[in-house]
Amino acid sequence: MAISHYRRLNMTAHQNEQDIIIRTERGLTIAGTRITLYDVMYYLKFEYPRKYIRDAFILTDEQIDGALAYIETNQEAVEEEYQAILRQSKEIRQYWEQRNHEHFARIAAMPPHPGYEAARLKIIEQRTRREASKK
Repeated sequence: MAISHYRRLNMTAHQNEQDIIIRTERGLTIAGTRITLYDVMYYLKFEYPRKYIRDAFILTDEQIDGALAYIETNQEAVEEEYQAILRQSKEIRQYWEQRNHEHFARIAAMPPHPGYEAARLKIIEQRTRREASKK
């Protein structure tokens, strides 16, 4: 990942890099925030400018400089962790999509609740009108 054009380090940010980036149960995190380096890396992948990333996460110059410096200094290790997080996220998403699919299928197979016939008819009529207006 080429982030040299994002690099705007001053001596203080470089010296405090270890104080700015901490490891939490969420992974490598910007100290004092819930923002992980993986969040920052997502924006870097799409080549967002440093200022945009800083403002999007409401970070100080010192925090964004420390995060970018840490990513650049430890590029291989951070990228490896980032890829592991992406794989884990995909697995979790697939699990819940499957589980929700099964859950919604069970709900659809259930008989309608008594007393809601008028509401169901109204919903069906609205859906029919909406689909007809799309054509």
